[in-house]
Amino acid sequence: MRGTNAVLGATGLAVFLALGEAVPRLGLVKEAYFPPVARIAGALGDELSDDTFWTALGDTLTGWALGLAVAVSAGIVVGVLVSVVPYLREATASTIEFLRPIPSVALIPLAVLLYGSELRSVLLLVVYASFWQVLVQVLYGIQDLDPVADETARSYGLGSWARIRYVLWPTALPYVMTGVRLAAAVALILTVTAELVIGAPGLGARIAIAQNSQAVPEMYALIVVTGLLGLVINVGARTVERRALAWHQSVRGEVAV
Repeated sequence: MRGTNAVLGATGLAVFLALGEAVPRLGLVKEAYFPPVARIAGALGDELSDDTFWTALGDTLTGWALGLAVAVSAGIVVGVLVSVVPYLREATASTIEFLRPIPSVALIPLAVLLYGSELRSVLLLVVYASFWQVLVQVLYGIQDLDPVADETARSYGLGSWARIRYVLWPTALPYVMTGVRLAAAVALILTVTAELVIGAPGLGARIAIAQNSQAVPEMYALIVVTGLLGLVINVGARTVERRALAWHQSVRGEVAV
């Protein structure tokens, strides 16, 4: 089954690349706006041989990793506190529902006002967007806690910390890992967006420079890099999720299939 999926995926990618090469060659789209895949591949090779590209890639990964780490840590801690402290869930529900839908890009003027084009501007946007992905999943996970299991733990004299560690956390972990996976993707999107709009160092800033200088093949090559980076992050997040939840029924069933 996996071999068949791999073959189908490779076939689909080959067809997509062939169309990308043929469409501008046939004049269906102007090459000035969408160059053939061969030219994009050549520009990608030039980028890979440029030291400044790797510096920009490092800047993007730094902003992504730091922002994701802060968002995940804060989301887990706040989610657990809100869920286990009496009446805190009800007291914060309206505030969470008000703040969560605010688009992170709407905070760009505030980020620029506070930090200019520094890394801290990127972190502000990344943390704000990713935090809600984790927090909401933690709240859902703890809400799914089996009350019988919790009461059993209480009857055996387990304290608050022991109940969190042995009862609450295993129940919430599948939700937490889903939140981390979603947050990882959102963090990358906001990192590149912040670099593109604010001008913070990174791949987004190089894309903006390529666009403004009419270096269209280089622009598409950098866009391809961001896509590949997103693919690697998603695959990595899923791998970590499967390993962390190797004991869980959903993962065992997936492996069995």
